[in-house]
Amino acid sequence: MHILHVVQGYTPAIGGTERLIQQVSENLVARHQDQVTVYTTTAYNCELFWRDDQPELPAGTEIINGVTVRRFPVFNKLNTLRFWLAGSAYKLRLPFNDRLRALHNGPLIPRMPQIIADAGADVIVASSFPLLHMHYALRGGRRADTPVVLCGGIHTADDYGFNRPMIYKAIRQANAYIAYTPFEKNYLVQERAIPPELISITGVGVDVEPFAGGDGQDLRRRLGWGNAPVVAYIGQQVPHKGVDMLMQAMEQIWQEVPDACVIIAGSETTYSAFIKSWADGLPAALRARVALINNFAEEEKPDIYAASDIVVYPSGHESFGIVFLEAWAACKPVVGARIGAIPTVVADGKDGLLTEYRQTADFTRAIRALISNPDLRQQMGNAGYQKVCQHYTWDIVTDKFRAVYIKAKEGL
Repeated sequence: MHILHVVQGYTPAIGGTERLIQQVSENLVARHQDQVTVYTTTAYNCELFWRDDQPELPAGTEIINGVTVRRFPVFNKLNTLRFWLAGSAYKLRLPFNDRLRALHNGPLIPRMPQIIADAGADVIVASSFPLLHMHYALRGGRRADTPVVLCGGIHTADDYGFNRPMIYKAIRQANAYIAYTPFEKNYLVQERAIPPELISITGVGVDVEPFAGGDGQDLRRRLGWGNAPVVAYIGQQVPHKGVDMLMQAMEQIWQEVPDACVIIAGSETTYSAFIKSWADGLPAALRARVALINNFAEEEKPDIYAASDIVVYPSGHESFGIVFLEAWAACKPVVGARIGAIPTVVADGKDGLLTEYRQTADFTRAIRALISNPDLRQQMGNAGYQKVCQHYTWDIVTDKFRAVYIKAKEGL
């Protein structure tokens, strides 16, 4: 089967969707000998779509682990005008303001629908909303009379990004839709009137073995942290992930546990300067207990998790949260927000703790509770590990994705 994946970024670009599509693509090649092509952009992160000062990858075609990857440059001019039009139309709730928001978000690649139509794929799969390439994939599929599967990754708490009629119209027009959680499917059926038979639930995945073999002691030695308790945030450094809450929480925790340490690790964005400014402004003794690990290589990730005692991810804009799976693969407990799809991923009190979204005091209490109870940390980490092995390995998830592709291709 020739599968075309259309996605906003692809390795070495970093992000949950980017990682998901890479793993599914490579597993389809390795496990099923499918021909997989990826159409993507030159972006390291989505800021390139509306900023012209961001680094980017070269355009062109390459083969990565058996997957053919073709990167396209994006139009990212007139950014101030696009931002103003989208924001003003949204604020005033003008007709078709969702289209202006889509033009602002991008990626703007005007020829992409026809390029997708000409790909000769058996099935076209696009991820994820609210970005414009989702609509390119649908248009390209129509032109080529090729089935289209959409993986939306709906973030219900993000009104600006996802309260767009054009998104739900596109889902109804697709041949199939992949939801990552029961929460996402229920939302689409109950709130957006999407036919339930259109939607399949797959979850997302993680490679267990690399995380099980992570070595955190070397990192701890290099940082001079010894056996001190370590709290970690691992993910993109963007405002909506809640990194600011971790900063505030640590300032409270240090008053009671002065040897506690914190890791903030992930791909840099323009928001990273704010994080660095916070760390640099701390007293010297506390600054030594903060590690900012930017743009780390994928093979370094297991060691970062292994060096951590608690993994926090207070984001409210998640369709699943691969970070939770990675933490569990390393047998670490997690702290997440009680919002959207996250309570269907994290079992509160069993494999992690959930706190009220954007409630720093509640978030701080959860971290403090885990710092003070090593036995509870181990119990929750082990429960998460068992969950991953039973439901969320990439082999399991890839086979679920492929079953949806086959169903769409055969018109079932």
